[in-house]
Amino acid sequence: MPHNRAPPQPGSVIEYLAVDRILEGEQIMADAPALHPAPSPATVADVMRPPVTTVEQNDHVAGAAYLMKRAGATALVVTQAQTREPVGIITEADISHLVADGKNPNDVRIYQLMTARPTVVSTTTSIREAARVMTSGRFRHLPVTAGTGLAGIVDITDICRALLDASEEPLPEP
Repeated sequence: MPHNRAPPQPGSVIEYLAVDRILEGEQIMADAPALHPAPSPATVADVMRPPVTTVEQNDHVAGAAYLMKRAGATALVVTQAQTREPVGIITEADISHLVADGKNPNDVRIYQLMTARPTVVSTTTSIREAARVMTSGRFRHLPVTAGTGLAGIVDITDICRALLDASEEPLPEP
């Protein structure tokens, strides 16, 4: 009596099958990743968003909120006025907490609220390493540097999307 088994669906969670197993005359290949090695890990440069919207540390928090809305950003890199060097980061969460505490964003300067000297990664940092940094530090945003300057920013969504894309390799054709 023949078995009416459906072939594995694309994206199913089957890692290893016996090479010699045959279902209704169809040989199933074992260890497909060995036949189709995964591409080299992507770097932060592949998913970062340049240009970065920046604010100066002496600006009001209300100005930062306006820029975030206008740029569709969830964080801004804070720069020093004279040198334009990155000195901090301010996020939507920072502003939300300020408002929840009953403070007026027009009365607070960015340097009073920002995270000074944020953790940064370089453009050559792998996506997996950026995910480790974000997880261990509980960060949702990472400024990205190239050489001595600011090159872009990545957020948790960029990193998750890249990790998901890497894990969804297309199945080989029979």
